[in-house]
Amino acid sequence: MRTAAATEVRRPSAVRSLTWMLAAAAAATVVVEVLNWWYAPEQGFGLAVRTGWALLRSLGFLVLIGHVRRGRTIARPFGLILAVTTVFAVGRLIVPRQGVPPAPGVAGFALLTALCAAVVWQLYRSPALAEHLVRHRRRLVVDRNGIFWREVAPRRPEASGWLLTSRVAAFTYSPLMLVPALAAVGAVLDGRLIAVPAVLLWLGAGIAASYLVLFCTAFLLRGRRWARLLLVVVTVLVLAVDLPLCLWLLGLDGLIRDGGPLLVAAGVALYGVWRADRAAAESPTDGDVGVA
Repeated sequence: MRTAAATEVRRPSAVRSLTWMLAAAAAATVVVEVLNWWYAPEQGFGLAVRTGWALLRSLGFLVLIGHVRRGRTIARPFGLILAVTTVFAVGRLIVPRQGVPPAPGVAGFALLTALCAAVVWQLYRSPALAEHLVRHRRRLVVDRNGIFWREVAPRRPEASGWLLTSRVAAFTYSPLMLVPALAAVGAVLDGRLIAVPAVLLWLGAGIAASYLVLFCTAFLLRGRRWARLLLVVVTVLVLAVDLPLCLWLLGLDGLIRDGGPLLVAAGVALYGVWRADRAAAESPTDGDVGVA
């Protein structure tokens, strides 16, 4: 007699190995941030905000584990953006303003970077994962047989992987703006009251960016060309607001630490749009495949 465990479909070994790597990356993120906080010469308000944001990325790896185990198509672009921005978010805190970084922090950061690189490589180079990551989101379905919660293919034409990657990258604009804006609150607390309007503008722009990205990416996945142009405009506006404020309120150090990750996310989003347009032009009938 076969047990339920015996009849259960086993996931590919690549899924199990990737799950362990993602769990290790989440743990490494926490360890590196704790080490950085411990060795930091100045444990100020800005460092606390950046450290808290970096620690939240460990939860992102746990969410990615769920997507991978369920075979969701969103796992690839989500994993790419999470890995790249995590390396930048953690790396910007390792290097102090003066002196050299502590050896334990550098070793932990090197391990985290290697794990993130391995995660991206396996997501995009493993044939077993390519066959596994094909499932769509589960939705509530009502028909004459009753109410069910099951996987449903989207009604719209399947979006290309490059557009999915652009969408995920664009969704990071808002948090990547809000984190330095909150760090700049420290400048207000230090007596720079002239910075209050700029900080409020920064926070408002970060919140507005989330709604603009949500609007344009909804039509982006439906193949609307004007939505691609709108995403480019939103990206330029986000950079035009964030980078000068980083330089003014947080200095050159803040521009590198906080503006760098946003530049990377913007570059990935724009590159994804460009690749989607190029692939669509080369094969207008088959559509572009991208990286999903």
